[in-house]
Amino acid sequence: MKYLNIAESALIDLKAIDTAREIQGQPELWEAIYNNICSERESISSFLDNVYPIAKKIILTGAGTSAYIGFSLEGIIQRTTKITTVPVATTHLVSHPQDYFEPDTPTLLISFARSGNSPESVAAVELADKHCNDCYHLIITCNTDGDLAKHSFKKNGYVFYLPPEANDKSLAMTGSYSGMLLSALLINDIKNITSLHSTVDKVCEYGTSLLTEFLPTIKKTAELPFDRAVFLGSGPQYGTAMESHLKLQELSDGQIICKNDSYLGFRHGPKAVVNNKTLLVYYFSNNEDVYRYEKDLVAAMDEGKTPLFQMGIAEKMRADLDLDALIVLSKDGNHIEEPYLSVCNIILGQLLGFFKSMDLGLNPDSPSLSGAISRVVKGVTIY
Repeated sequence: MKYLNIAESALIDLKAIDTAREIQGQPELWEAIYNNICSERESISSFLDNVYPIAKKIILTGAGTSAYIGFSLEGIIQRTTKITTVPVATTHLVSHPQDYFEPDTPTLLISFARSGNSPESVAAVELADKHCNDCYHLIITCNTDGDLAKHSFKKNGYVFYLPPEANDKSLAMTGSYSGMLLSALLINDIKNITSLHSTVDKVCEYGTSLLTEFLPTIKKTAELPFDRAVFLGSGPQYGTAMESHLKLQELSDGQIICKNDSYLGFRHGPKAVVNNKTLLVYYFSNNEDVYRYEKDLVAAMDEGKTPLFQMGIAEKMRADLDLDALIVLSKDGNHIEEPYLSVCNIILGQLLGFFKSMDLGLNPDSPSLSGAISRVVKGVTIY
């Protein structure tokens, strides 16, 4: 058996088996998530039908990787619900709850958590109930036994559990991240869940292409001699850039310093980080109005220091780009709604992190040599 084209026995010896298996298993996981949501369609719809007429604000929250999910969702959820929607990490909510929860503003708190055992996860839910007179909770988690999953709600609450295989064993969140992101996208459009099967199939197709057809290109890129990396994304792809930056940085144990930004934001100073040892990764929008800004930024990279390598990923061919490598996902010219690209595109960031970890002689399942980072954050005291 092979995972990411590496023999299982070798991955076990390299302490990389969990990460490799979890990255490769994502397309199958996404299909299982779709089926689970279909089976819970009536109960999910009933919960949302009760909450949406009341809620005036939606907060998308989580810690670390789980917090980045909200940045890919805020736009589509706000457009669908017509309710003000903001992503706020639990790490902000816990220290400054009064800045985000208003007593007289009915709020839906959507919490994302792999384990649900991070100290901030339950604290954020409790603080929401304390500071907001009318607060409702949607929990999307990978662990049925987590503290968050077992929490008792003061008001109406709903917990959606991902399939067991989404509860990653490795340090780096991979299937759990993409799985919770897809879950939220599907729940957001629960009324049309049946017609979304074709979209999920296309997301799975794109993910499989990254794991097979484009795997050699990504591996070769990861083995280049860069010591810093920048990931750029617009709109929902901004969340993908954020998570990619964390994946590569944590899987390389901080040996690769990473940054993320939007295309327009990158011009306002952060572009100074680029030098001849920089890997620059572009997540391109399939919205033509957005792409105009992205294309202009790529052209502007000719001014100033030249990166070591520029790689892009786009749903369709972009002949007007001059990059060292361009991954094109669609074979038939069709396209999916942009936020769904965030689900499959993150595999690029995950693979770059995995193969760079291997290239540096680290163990992807537990890359932190000092133990500075762990699967579940420890040492946080909730006051």
